[in-house]
Amino acid sequence: MVIVDTTVWVDYFRDVNNAEVQWLNRELEHQRLGMTDIILCEVLQGIRDEQTFESVFAELSICEIFPTGGTEFALAAARNFRILRQRRYTVRKTMDCLIATFCLREGHSLLHRDRDFDPFEESLGLSVIHP
Repeated sequence: MVIVDTTVWVDYFRDVNNAEVQWLNRELEHQRLGMTDIILCEVLQGIRDEQTFESVFAELSICEIFPTGGTEFALAAARNFRILRQRRYTVRKTMDCLIATFCLREGHSLLHRDRDFDPFEESLGLSVIHP
């Protein structure tokens, strides 16, 4: 399964033309796509009007939406953060650490446009789609 990050969804809904959005457009009908509840929240919180909110939520519902959280998950994310910090990488956003940890734990690939995921790929083996 491919988890699609907020960065790609935002570009997708803004009709931005980049490699990740092109991949998403090509693969919407062919790949199993998912997102975490965190990604869902990040995408939807930026929408101002109710009609667009409902429309975007309906479109995102084609994806499997995974719940995250719990003590074990928090510990795993904190450990990944600490490992990367010891290797001189700085994870700037806790949300990215949570998303990457989810993908690592569940064996999912990630489609993103955010350099903050690079250390997870380089150092921890996060599987990333490179269109």
